[in-house]
Amino acid sequence: MNIGILGGTFDPVHLGHLSIAKAAMDQAGLERVLFIPAGQPRLKQAEPSASIDHRIEMVRLAIGVNSRFDVSDIEAHRPGPTYTVDTLEELSIKFGTEADLYFILGMDVLGQLDQWKDPERVLKLCQFLVLDRPGEEVFDWPAFYRRVPEAEGRVQKVTAPLVDVSATELRRRASVGESLTGQVPDAVAEYIHKQGLYLKEREGRAAS
Repeated sequence: MNIGILGGTFDPVHLGHLSIAKAAMDQAGLERVLFIPAGQPRLKQAEPSASIDHRIEMVRLAIGVNSRFDVSDIEAHRPGPTYTVDTLEELSIKFGTEADLYFILGMDVLGQLDQWKDPERVLKLCQFLVLDRPGEEVFDWPAFYRRVPEAEGRVQKVTAPLVDVSATELRRRASVGESLTGQVPDAVAEYIHKQGLYLKEREGRAAS
């Protein structure tokens, strides 16, 4: 079984995330995509605005009844910073040798691979599906492979539609009560409204 892994803060999850998951599934022949909300991402300076429980619930609502999408709380309450290698180790044990893991990420994140914890081990545990979207800066592949030679043959490009949605802008809109229709699934927009998420946000933080 080919399993895609889409990690992120999902603060909030939006239609762009769903578009990425579908593109990866269709183009890489994935049978399943696992959404993994991060507890405390190591390479992000600010903590997520919404709590991990809210973010997991929003992903559950976003994927709805799609049987090929699922959400995992594997990183939700892990103490300290989140490391991808630890998550992959756990998933490889959980799914066993019958599963091939594909980590879905953007070009900007791929460029930071040499800063990850144990990137060589990461590349043994999974292959990468990297988003190649129109209008993005040209990626310096030769320089990347010089820094991380183990990535040769472990990276596949995925072309996803460019969905102009920003989580930062969504939080701003929610903080002043503006509509999120057309940018997040309706169930997620309703949940944000009912829970009052992001309403008290100040300087990238929320009381939730």
